[in-house]
Amino acid sequence: METLDRTKELETKNIGSLLWTYALPAVISQIIASVYNIVDRIFIGHGVGALAIAGLAITFPLMNIIHAFGSLIGVGSASRMSIVLGKKDKEWAENILGNSMIFTLILGVIVVSLCYLFLDKILMLFGATPETVAYAHEYMIYILPGMFLITIAFNLTGLIRASGYPMKAMLIMAGGAILNMILDPIFIFALDMGIKGAAIASTISIFLMALVSVLHFVNPNSFIHFKSHAWKLKGYIFKNITLIGMSPFLMNLAAAGVVGILNSQLLRYGGDYAVGAYGICNTYGNFLVLMILGVCQGMQPIAGYNYGAGHGERLKHVYTLTMWICVAIGLVGSVISCLIPGAMMRVFTTDSHLIEIGRVALRYSMVMFPLIGFTIVNSNFFQSIDKPWVAIVTSLSRQVIFLVPMSILIPMLYVKMGLNGLNGVWISLTISDVLGATLAAILLYTQRHVFSINDEDERIR
Repeated sequence: METLDRTKELETKNIGSLLWTYALPAVISQIIASVYNIVDRIFIGHGVGALAIAGLAITFPLMNIIHAFGSLIGVGSASRMSIVLGKKDKEWAENILGNSMIFTLILGVIVVSLCYLFLDKILMLFGATPETVAYAHEYMIYILPGMFLITIAFNLTGLIRASGYPMKAMLIMAGGAILNMILDPIFIFALDMGIKGAAIASTISIFLMALVSVLHFVNPNSFIHFKSHAWKLKGYIFKNITLIGMSPFLMNLAAAGVVGILNSQLLRYGGDYAVGAYGICNTYGNFLVLMILGVCQGMQPIAGYNYGAGHGERLKHVYTLTMWICVAIGLVGSVISCLIPGAMMRVFTTDSHLIEIGRVALRYSMVMFPLIGFTIVNSNFFQSIDKPWVAIVTSLSRQVIFLVPMSILIPMLYVKMGLNGLNGVWISLTISDVLGATLAAILLYTQRHVFSINDEDERIR
């Protein structure tokens, strides 16, 4: 049967080769997407100005909220599909595809519509000022249709990867990012559209990504494709998808809230330039995070399938290998950021004040990135094997449990001691990274029994 032929390598092929096959395309697509994000901000920083960078930083929380709803369905669907394919249940996988598409469309329309209705209020809530709100507003007006489409593309490319087409998923994501990089200078400079042009270029590229993703599943020759029986809503599928997807959903939602709180603290202790500096730090941090997530995306179908099939040793092997790779990525990024922070800031701006603030910010925010890699791997691993509550606590530990109180209390202590409150905001990032990784390690220890599963275990229904 084609169904078994397409996925049997997940339980038979060497884990190292398998992770390379699945992770490399995902990492490449994430790197290209990251490069696009960096280039996009370079164009805006040099073509529009320092305040435009700050305005763009204000939009991050809102885009994280929209992405949160996309990941609720996308990550949950892909993880669930891998597990049921491990149980050799193709009809269930087809039902996941159809139901996830319906859920994505419904949520996408609702969330984007609400964003349009309350856009300025939301931007002000996340730290916009009279100087930056116009840039943020103009960008979001034109990027919101793209945000709706990216939830579709994110969901379907994850399912493309989970159903045995990792290279095709890479080409779709990478193709969209490359097209975006081509269109950016045309719209920003040649057509003189400024920050609006960057948003329009992104929306066009995302539309094509979503279209190609849909066409893959329309094709009856695809391993898993749209079937009429799968378009009937099923409550148990919705429950299964959302339980697994709740971890990345809450993580992205928390990221939006945390960035909003941080922006408020940065405005209080450093002004618009501190917000802009943090936006640049986020760009570099996201580059590393996306690389780590690319490796985790390669791990996800392997871990989910072997968990569903009851192969504990293979599960342990893919987890360990993924962890080593991701911690190494974090270490390299951390060393580079700490050694040449000024040069990294000058890539985005020539403003000396912004560069000086950013040098300090970059070191504090990146020094513990190996620990961030450790935490991300644990969160994604437990998503992959249907341990939603462990994944949720792990993913929220750094941002919500620790960073929110730290970002408020530490700057206050700095000021009381006669020190720079802005540095207190920066160091709260470092402390939260350490505490979050510590909690993740404790949770991993409590769940070590998952590596002892066998073929007779019942884990899914």
